[in-house]
Amino acid sequence: MKRVPKPMFFIVALLILAFSFTAIFGVSYYTGDNQNTVLKGIGDIRWGIDIRGGVEATFKPADNYDATDEQLESAKSIIELRMISQGITDYELYADKGNDRIIVRFPWKSDEKEQNAVEAINEISSTAKLTFRPGKEYANTEVGSDGSYVYKTPTGDTENILMDGSQVKSARASVYQTDKGESQYVVSLEFTDEGAKTFGEITSQYVNNTISIWMDDIMLSAPTVNSAITDGKAQIEGDFTAKEATDLANKINAGALPFQLETVSNGSISATLGENSLTAMAYAGIIAFIIISLIMIIFYRLPGFIAVISLLGQMGLTIAAVSGYFTTIPSFTMTLPGIAGMILSIGMGVDCNVITAERIKEELKAGRTLDGALDRGTKNSLSAIIDGNMTVIIVSVILMLVFGPSNILSIIFGESTTGTIYSFGYTLLVGVIANFVMGVFLSRIMLRSVAGFKFLRKKWLFGGAKNDK
Repeated sequence: MKRVPKPMFFIVALLILAFSFTAIFGVSYYTGDNQNTVLKGIGDIRWGIDIRGGVEATFKPADNYDATDEQLESAKSIIELRMISQGITDYELYADKGNDRIIVRFPWKSDEKEQNAVEAINEISSTAKLTFRPGKEYANTEVGSDGSYVYKTPTGDTENILMDGSQVKSARASVYQTDKGESQYVVSLEFTDEGAKTFGEITSQYVNNTISIWMDDIMLSAPTVNSAITDGKAQIEGDFTAKEATDLANKINAGALPFQLETVSNGSISATLGENSLTAMAYAGIIAFIIISLIMIIFYRLPGFIAVISLLGQMGLTIAAVSGYFTTIPSFTMTLPGIAGMILSIGMGVDCNVITAERIKEELKAGRTLDGALDRGTKNSLSAIIDGNMTVIIVSVILMLVFGPSNILSIIFGESTTGTIYSFGYTLLVGVIANFVMGVFLSRIMLRSVAGFKFLRKKWLFGGAKNDK
């Protein structure tokens, strides 16, 4: 067996405990009455409507404007874009085209104390501003809730605005046949008379350079100008699918809408599970973790103790991926199915440690030395752990791809259902990955490290019979 230095147990265990503590409770400090968050914890998670409640609102075009179905769909698209960019996956969003209405429901923000419905609605319904800018420099990169990259905040030369969405007459998805006979999807733009003149001057200046298209501070596209365009019609080419081209066209149209949205009605939605459900779930989780820890230690002794540390690390890593602890991963809306996915992944973490501990016990009963039992036991358990976890990873990825906030099945199942199932797949995937890191890799380092201490080199501490030395 490959020896691991004795201090590694203490180093790894302390790092796991420190990380788990900061991931669960967060790190913040106060400047006067203002709280400054350094690392986000459970308190910074945006809980879903089913757990904490949220906001319900109905919008209509202002000034009795008679919006077309396409314009209404574009307005719906920009509201969805804003929610996705904020990591809100537990939402319901409908366009009632017969009555020119848009209905939306979404959860409260994590730091919303007074729960002001009007303020929360203004956060997502304010008029979007479409701009055309030179280059494609951006300050921040985030991962959207659908797994795609979101480029935010123009910087450098890209801070300059060349023209805005008021000069765009329309945008639509189109398809044409290439010279090879393949279908290629593009987004066709048509400008107003004033926009055609402005766009012609811009494209003449930026031939062979990039002009990026932004919605507020989010970059939608960054095409390269192939030639000067003076006829008021342009095409954005790229490796688009039909849906991607349609989505981009809708977002561009949303920034060029000739109307503003006004709120017809708004109100608060009570949590379907009750106000105290989150507290009850927290207590239940703590009690369950204590019981599992006691069982693991009683039945598997030293490997069980190490398993408890790795399970705590797995839980901390899963929470960190949801709360926004890592700056590259924004906060994620946690719903009841999301919590179910986390619990299931922790259950798989327990199973992972049980399989390893049982294999070590079997090797000890077969008469092997302690080092031999640890070596054979960890190797023999690895294939079973990988098989079980890889199956779950594949299922999780499929759930996220099929039921993400933007996909073709949203038409069938509705946005609320897709967001809910996506939440389950996301936490399950993150939990299983955390299981590989903590339950497979780090727990085995700790196990081999403690085996180097002479006073701990007793077989019964690793699951052997009490009379074994």
